[in-house]
Amino acid sequence: MPIFGCVVGLFSCLIGLQVSDTFDVRGYGAKGDGKTDDTAAVQRALDAAAAHHGGTVYLPVGSYRFLGTLNVPNAVTLAGSWQSVPAHNGIRDTGLPKPTDDGTTLLIEAGKGTETAPPFITLNTNSTLKGVVLFYPLQNPKEIPVPYPYAIAMRGKNPAVLDVELLNPYNGIDASNNERHLIRNVQGQPLRRGIYVDFIADIGRIENVHFNPWWSLNDKLFTWQKEHGEAFIFGRSDWQYVLNTFCFGYNVGYRFIETKTGSCNGNFLGIGADDCYTAVQVDQCAPFGLLITNGEFTAFHGPNPTMVGVGPKNSGSVRFMNCAFWGPCSQVAQIQGEGTVGFNGCTFVQWDGLNKRTPAIDALGGTVLVKDCEFREDKLHVRLGKDVKRAIISDNLTPGSFHIENRSAGKSAISNNLGSEKS
Repeated sequence: MPIFGCVVGLFSCLIGLQVSDTFDVRGYGAKGDGKTDDTAAVQRALDAAAAHHGGTVYLPVGSYRFLGTLNVPNAVTLAGSWQSVPAHNGIRDTGLPKPTDDGTTLLIEAGKGTETAPPFITLNTNSTLKGVVLFYPLQNPKEIPVPYPYAIAMRGKNPAVLDVELLNPYNGIDASNNERHLIRNVQGQPLRRGIYVDFIADIGRIENVHFNPWWSLNDKLFTWQKEHGEAFIFGRSDWQYVLNTFCFGYNVGYRFIETKTGSCNGNFLGIGADDCYTAVQVDQCAPFGLLITNGEFTAFHGPNPTMVGVGPKNSGSVRFMNCAFWGPCSQVAQIQGEGTVGFNGCTFVQWDGLNKRTPAIDALGGTVLVKDCEFREDKLHVRLGKDVKRAIISDNLTPGSFHIENRSAGKSAISNNLGSEKS
């Protein structure tokens, strides 16, 4: 066997075949010194891997400056040195290395000032980005952020982003117009948009994504982020799967919209949003519905801090199962539209932070289901507005009497709601 292996290796060298599936960018002219524009060199390595019908383009430890954009061809992986998603601090630096001090860092300058410019990296069918830090060195952590296009665009079938830090992009990942995208182990502080999903006809997957203000908590920048930022935006996606995700300090944590291609349905498990003006905003969802299970949501800043907002155009079904809602918010949920919104086995704490007798659940329309939940405040629990068509409010627990205002002209069933006092 050893003799056979040597013969094969010698024969391969003699006929000039590429034996390795790994392409080191330094062999194509990349410097990684933080000063040289490495765009062309890295793209040459990517194209070489494509000509080899796939492979891994490797970026060794270094800081790679990019004045242009990259296209990762089909079946090619662009990989850095990180074997798990790293963590860096910006102006809050507490002794951790800066993003240019260790590992593989991509210093992105392309597209400055224009959101609609081409994305920095475009992934295609079966292509992957992994093990790198994406950092925008011209972004000032103490000022209102400068617009940039998306750092990553995912196209084709089965594109993947794995173990990547989006330290401070204006726009993070555009996961639209693809099939079966996989985004796993990603963290950082996207400033305007974290992940945007749309036109997904076959199941997309987002797992273990954590957006937190590690780069900058400066008042000017972070206030802007909380007034304008959206961590996760979902347009049309057929059976989107989202698992163990979190965001802190955005205007909207999870937003569901209708685009020209449609709206979203899917399974959202173990998701969280902290200190967002609105944790979950449903402008529209697909009739098949959103199933949100084991979520944790807080809201306590902004003009009207709300955990769940359902807009007047929503006609789909939204179900919260075994979720927790807390923080001195104005209200847990404001529900509008013609759709169905349900809460089952949920816990509600600390609403009516402005002491205006705002209910935990303020239903203005549609169908409302509140069952087997615990309201941990002796305040107004549910208000049914006149346009509510149907409501079932049953088997809930409170520390005092159950308080409900029913102004609905529709059908309602209200029963078995128990407190420490007879209600």
